[in-house]
Amino acid sequence: MRKIVVTLILTAFGFISSAQNTDSLMIRRVADEILINSKAYDNLRYLTKQIGARLAGSPGMVKAEQWGFKTMQESGADKTRLQECMVPRWVRGGRDEAGITSFQSTTEGVGKTKSERKLDVTALGNSIGTGPKGIVDNVVLINSFDELEAKKDQVNGKIVFFNYKFNPAYVNTFQAYREAGQYRTHGPSRAAKYGALAVIIRSLSGSTDNNPHTGMTDYDSAYAMIPAVAIGLRDADFLSDRLANGKVSVFIRTNGKFLPDTIGHNVIGELKGSQFPEEIITVGGHLDCWDNCEGAHDDGAGCVQTIEVLRAFKAVGYKPKRTIRFVLFANEENGLRGGAKYSEEAKAKGEHHIFALESDAGGFTPRGFGFVVSDDQFKKIMQWQKLIAPFGAADFIRGGGGADIGPLNKAFGTPLASLNLDSQRYFDIHHARNDVFESVNKRELELGAVNMAALIYLVDQYGL
Repeated sequence: MRKIVVTLILTAFGFISSAQNTDSLMIRRVADEILINSKAYDNLRYLTKQIGARLAGSPGMVKAEQWGFKTMQESGADKTRLQECMVPRWVRGGRDEAGITSFQSTTEGVGKTKSERKLDVTALGNSIGTGPKGIVDNVVLINSFDELEAKKDQVNGKIVFFNYKFNPAYVNTFQAYREAGQYRTHGPSRAAKYGALAVIIRSLSGSTDNNPHTGMTDYDSAYAMIPAVAIGLRDADFLSDRLANGKVSVFIRTNGKFLPDTIGHNVIGELKGSQFPEEIITVGGHLDCWDNCEGAHDDGAGCVQTIEVLRAFKAVGYKPKRTIRFVLFANEENGLRGGAKYSEEAKAKGEHHIFALESDAGGFTPRGFGFVVSDDQFKKIMQWQKLIAPFGAADFIRGGGGADIGPLNKAFGTPLASLNLDSQRYFDIHHARNDVFESVNKRELELGAVNMAALIYLVDQYGL
């Protein structure tokens, strides 16, 4: 009996070893295809340089959707379609301007003199404009929401400057972003509650340049909507220093407004499953980007990586067991309409979504994946770690997903994952004019696609 048990155990280990060897060889084959023949970098060049900015509702959005549809077809999708959804249409309406109209400085041998300085700003997404005449008033320096409460009697009729800085102690810069992000999202309404005329936000970045970073603000309907801008970090430091030494008056002029909603689309390519076609795996990124940049990292990188996984699977002749959908989502930046529509249609059709992966952290060096899964599912996933580790994304952690695939989890409990990348440079360019093609490294971009393909392959083979 003991010999029989030992024999069964050894046989089981043999099957496991054989399967892992087969998986390793297939992942290596797909990786070689991407690293040697990748189209991702060239696709990104076209998306950024020939199309460029592609905010929801803009002409760039339409061109990007047409490009995505064509590129999915050329990459070998069994089926490609456009999934219609209504998207918001916020427009900047012209150049954003700000300048210090008056502050006092002391020059040796001269005394106090009044001076002026142009500030580098950009309107926050979805913010209202000031009107053509702009707004001029004294500024109140606020370093935190607690300080806002303490100074609430000083805010009425003034411009509030939220100078909350990225915390440099966080190794994962997304922690700093989440902490500081509340000032961009909720700061304007929090200041309006106490009668502020406008808001200036310190850009959500830890960089050393002066590029202002936009991003969506979310007005609370209980309070007045007031104009809001982000300011470059060097100018933020300059302004805070001046405010520490006396009164400062700032002029702001912005022109943002909403036009009626318009039609946008998710771009969907599909490889049909050979054994379990009703089980759907989703992999994607968002096609839109802010109007002040090329959106190379956010999220052009995720889009071309998604298409590259499709192309590589077809190139090596891989026939998935389950249906894999490759999705370029619409309107992540200022509405999430694309992700919501994808989930709504899936629910209406009674689809069975078993897994979704999103790449929306740039085109930097892959470090791992973040998972929103059950304990048993995570145990299974951890068995795949050594198969993916040779390609860099070995750090498997709990917590992840993405804004566009989040609705799937909410609607179905679908397990989610995000491609996690080295985050040290991401917020140097996030939502800023320097998020351009030249800031993306070809090798890093391709390695991200390799690791995405490896994880999708394993989920397709073994399910969750």
